[in-house]
Amino acid sequence: MGASSGIGLRVAEAFASRGIKVGMAARHTETMRELKKKYPDNVEYMSIDVTHADAPDKMQNLIDKMGGMDIYFHVSGIGYENLKLDPQREVDIISTNAGGFVRMICTAYRYFRDNHRKGHIAAVTSVAGTNGIGRLSAYSASKKCAQTYLVALEQLANAEKADVTFTDIRPGWVKTPLLVPGLKYPMEMTLDYAVPLIIKAIVRRPRVAVIDWRWNIVVGLWRMIPNFIWTRVNMEISSPDKSLPAPGTKPFPSAAKEEKEARQV
Repeated sequence: MGASSGIGLRVAEAFASRGIKVGMAARHTETMRELKKKYPDNVEYMSIDVTHADAPDKMQNLIDKMGGMDIYFHVSGIGYENLKLDPQREVDIISTNAGGFVRMICTAYRYFRDNHRKGHIAAVTSVAGTNGIGRLSAYSASKKCAQTYLVALEQLANAEKADVTFTDIRPGWVKTPLLVPGLKYPMEMTLDYAVPLIIKAIVRRPRVAVIDWRWNIVVGLWRMIPNFIWTRVNMEISSPDKSLPAPGTKPFPSAAKEEKEARQV
């Protein structure tokens, strides 16, 4: 889910090229259609918007088209800096990264549980979910929600004796359409570097996989910082960094002017 670009597209192609049956889903279908042409016997695809109420039914249709599902991989999400805190932009991020995440993850879980199938749910969250990040307020909160939801479902699976395992994949910055072109991000990773590590996590099924070892050290240090110190840190996101809004500036700029900053994975 979220297979039209970036990590999702690369992972889908990697599995399809190895003869594995892959069901791809995203809002836009152009790249998925091209991959289907390249691997006609191994790829099925469908247009699914995780924020829409019909997404679970569409996902079931895709599963039926494939003849079943063994692994569900979720990488759909949006994110951008919203320094002026336009309420609608904050809500849009939460709607996709938390609401859409919950909608699809619970659908996958119910498929495995209700059909008494052994299944694996792997989901890309983010190192941003470690703590609230001021410049990525809604984004970091949505990723924390996703991480907590996986923990809750794992507890439920144990209580229900459902044969479902979970892997929470937490990358640092990966050079995908999610990032703003022209800016540099701390310890930024290329897709060529990050995707093999993500595939390894899907195959080996650790409970949590931080991508990569450098970010594993960073998030370990972040967890040790008390909130009264953390909340006083002015954490820069990119270089050059965006300036915080000056007092008295117009709170909500036109959506058209800043829409270029939004990136859909």
